[in-house]
Amino acid sequence: MDSVEGAPRAGKAVDTGVASLCGDWRFRTDAAGSGEAEHWYADGAAAGAWDKVAVPHTWQIDPRYVEYRGVAWYRREFDALPGWQGMAVRVEFEAVFHSARVWVNGTLVGEHLKKGYTAFQFDVTRLLRYDRPNVIAVRVDNAFNEAMLPRGRSSDWAHDGGIFRPVQLLITPEAFVEAADVDTVPDFAQGSARLDIAVHGRNAGARGWKGTAGVRVIERETGLVAASKESAAAMEMAAGGGALSKFSVELDHATFWHFDHPALYELEVTLGGEGGHRFFTSFGVRKFEVKGQGLYLNNERVRLMGVERMAGSNPEYGMAEPESWIVHDHDDLKYLNCVFTRVHWPQDKRVLDYCDEHGILIQTEVPAWGPNTFAGMTDEPSQDILESGIEQLHEMVARDRNHPCIGSWGVCNEINGQNPPAYAFAKRMYEESKKIDPGRLVSYASHSLFHTPGKDVAGVMDFVMMNEYYGSWQKGGPEDLRKTVDGVHAAFPDKPIVISEYGYCACTADRPEGDQMRREVLASQDAVFRERDYMAGLIFFCYNDYRTHVGDRGLGVMRQRVHGVVDLYGAPKASYELLRTESSPIAGLKVEGKPKELQLKVMTRAHLPSYVLRGYKLRGVYYGFGEIPVERKEIDLPDLVPGQTVDVSMAFSEAVPLKIEFDILRPTGFSAYSQTWKL
Repeated sequence: MDSVEGAPRAGKAVDTGVASLCGDWRFRTDAAGSGEAEHWYADGAAAGAWDKVAVPHTWQIDPRYVEYRGVAWYRREFDALPGWQGMAVRVEFEAVFHSARVWVNGTLVGEHLKKGYTAFQFDVTRLLRYDRPNVIAVRVDNAFNEAMLPRGRSSDWAHDGGIFRPVQLLITPEAFVEAADVDTVPDFAQGSARLDIAVHGRNAGARGWKGTAGVRVIERETGLVAASKESAAAMEMAAGGGALSKFSVELDHATFWHFDHPALYELEVTLGGEGGHRFFTSFGVRKFEVKGQGLYLNNERVRLMGVERMAGSNPEYGMAEPESWIVHDHDDLKYLNCVFTRVHWPQDKRVLDYCDEHGILIQTEVPAWGPNTFAGMTDEPSQDILESGIEQLHEMVARDRNHPCIGSWGVCNEINGQNPPAYAFAKRMYEESKKIDPGRLVSYASHSLFHTPGKDVAGVMDFVMMNEYYGSWQKGGPEDLRKTVDGVHAAFPDKPIVISEYGYCACTADRPEGDQMRREVLASQDAVFRERDYMAGLIFFCYNDYRTHVGDRGLGVMRQRVHGVVDLYGAPKASYELLRTESSPIAGLKVEGKPKELQLKVMTRAHLPSYVLRGYKLRGVYYGFGEIPVERKEIDLPDLVPGQTVDVSMAFSEAVPLKIEFDILRPTGFSAYSQTWKL
């Protein structure tokens, strides 16, 4: 082992430098598989049939390559800046679907295989050249693969190949913080919290390093320092090695994260010493847990509703979604009163940042979909499938665990949880989740609870998630639904039940698209769920019609399943407004009197969705002649518990409006309920 340097001197810390590698790249397919043999990664290999594309990119939206699944190549040049010398430089890919091999200046730096939705990075420090441009090349493979998750053609979403999320260079001192995990332990009685912090250090230098790790906790909203520990722990790293340091920090006055009050903190970690590295990660203080039949957020029972979004469905972008479209769709979800959702695969970190900042609890999942995942297996899952699941779980948790929006990890979806190898897989994934992130809930979305539910691996999970489609995939109506969910409750009387998918799919010839059926299913099934105290949450499926290789409607890039309250381009259907109303914690608003002296009665739901409403406002906008808004009034509402009614007054200056538009606003500014009133 190399000798370790003495204690470093104090000095100014250096933040992580980020150099984007998004934008112009060269691209070509490699159906013959000749790219490596012909050295497409080498200098000067960009001549010939290379297209110019913009990364993030997927070739599946190009009419020439819509059905192409196999090997393709990307390459580009970039300059290394003189200031990077003496620093550590890593290239980070936020996701490549599904397998990537990466070269820099003709040298293979690493590979990330059969894991299409998780981030990875490679150290390229010693390969950079400063006298001429550098060349980075990536060989990508998105062929259906039986030895990975999602397995083969089993899943029902778009298998878009490419470098479909951002890529960048990370420039740090040679001794740097690779990651910092924050587990929060709130004390609601005292209004405080303990922060259990794990700092992962890495030394890319040729000499050993030792020093200290110090931390500051900063309120995102105010920029004020809420807690600090200058020398929280000693750290020592050999040349080329790493270190893990664990310690705790007390937060005496904590602001708790809630979907209506999404308070965030920044953790600043500094490695002490001359030119030490400074690393930032955001987190929130909150506790999402199960007590008996209920879900509890920050020690209060919550009954939650939301809708799932299938990413990659806009034909203009595919899986390579720009931030503007991510924001567009999630603003829509907030308008639809979505505070609780799930997704079938690990998400773009911009999705999770949005959910952190605007208030949506989300379950992200290992992409194990469908009973065919375990086809041909007997008592145990195959080693390939189990390893794929565990590797993707570890990478998902490692990157995303600090996000307060993630209420639970999902380990699989619709695998037939009564089939022995599927049962064994889900149980093993549950156990692994608890080892690496013991404080977070874990579940899986089951579609195998209609008969002998007690035999399903759902019973192993922290709460039961059930997918059901009475009215489409399952024949029958509300009475059949009542019997089924009561049977599931009888099998698991001490667990909350979340309906993780319900809705209407126009996915077969006998089910033509007609949004009226979707509305009928939504309203009638919500009524059944609201009769049952053990129902903890509902997630409608789904927000959008979605692109998928198993789609039964549309051609080429438009191949899809018609399942949403909006179409592929986000245009709302009639069910869109019904979903907003059904998902609101407001049951109704009654308006009486004259505009100069209005009496308003605000009524909250007693059940699904129901939670304490704090910091809500009632806004009225008065529209006069020509539908011109001329006056606005806002009233702060008192805290409202589920099922409560409150009376308030509002007065406008003019007596004869064309109309008054009322909105009940969440503390985040999103409208939870709207109503138009006319004399």
